[in-house]
Amino acid sequence: MKLNVAKPWYIMVISLFAVFTLLSGCSSEEKKESSKRELTTVKIGYQKNGPLVILKSLGTLEKRLSKKGITVEWKEFQAGPALVEALNAGSIDFGRTGDSPPIFAQAADAPFVYIAAGKPKFKGSKILVQENSPIKTIADLKGKTVGFAKGSSSHYLLIKALEKAGLEYSDITPAFLAPGDGRVAFEKGNIDAWVVWDPFTSSAEVNSKARTLTDGEGLTTDRDFLLASTEFAKHKDIVAEIVDEIEKSSEWANTHHQELVDMLAPILKIDKPSLDMAVKRRVYGVDKMTDLIVGEQQAIADTFYDLKIIPKEIDVTEALQK
Repeated sequence: MKLNVAKPWYIMVISLFAVFTLLSGCSSEEKKESSKRELTTVKIGYQKNGPLVILKSLGTLEKRLSKKGITVEWKEFQAGPALVEALNAGSIDFGRTGDSPPIFAQAADAPFVYIAAGKPKFKGSKILVQENSPIKTIADLKGKTVGFAKGSSSHYLLIKALEKAGLEYSDITPAFLAPGDGRVAFEKGNIDAWVVWDPFTSSAEVNSKARTLTDGEGLTTDRDFLLASTEFAKHKDIVAEIVDEIEKSSEWANTHHQELVDMLAPILKIDKPSLDMAVKRRVYGVDKMTDLIVGEQQAIADTFYDLKIIPKEIDVTEALQK
């Protein structure tokens, strides 16, 4: 298997931000026209492993918005960066992602706002090695190849773990891999360590006997974030109804673990023991964008800027819903 080993940082930045710029330019007129039309459809981006797939599966949002003559269109994404690109392009109105993709989006001047945050889920975000790996500590990662999704929450977790161990980001060789590709590379031994989130983490622990070097505790809160395009965010009543339904579906998920596992297993194509582990160490829910949470996001932005992973400093408060 050929790995996508990291290129120099400036190549990475150019390629990442070229996508945002191109999509932004191509879609500006489309967004202007869309804003003039009466809202009849809400396009929501989701990931199979996130809280929005629960809302989608329960079907309560469709029932609620249908009373206003609004239909819901769901679009699936494997990871947050692609979802945020779609938000920037106007392909979706609303979505959920991890903590790092919004940082890249804001640095690329993407038109979006934070709507709300999720609960911390650091217990399910881990740096994994094979059971028989000679790597025993984070410090042992020096000179090793580490797989993770570029621009994801795992990217930040890795940076903070290396920092705590006295290593630089340049001390490891990044292999940029989406979760599915990362799992294959990990099991074949093509990478020395893998940074990923639940339920990919729990599945590797249950089925591949993966060993944990560290989870995110003390390093990152690893929250979800609910985002909307700046145009769609103007529909504050509809946004509020979506958030309300997310809160209700989250409450259901927290109190119906077995039903949640039974529901997610065929969707995610992950075994029930792995899902049971994942849901038991996570709390679903919605938090307002408090100063504390904004500060967490600002710390991520500052870290990425200091490492020249994003090309400019950003102020997270500028992307808050007005």
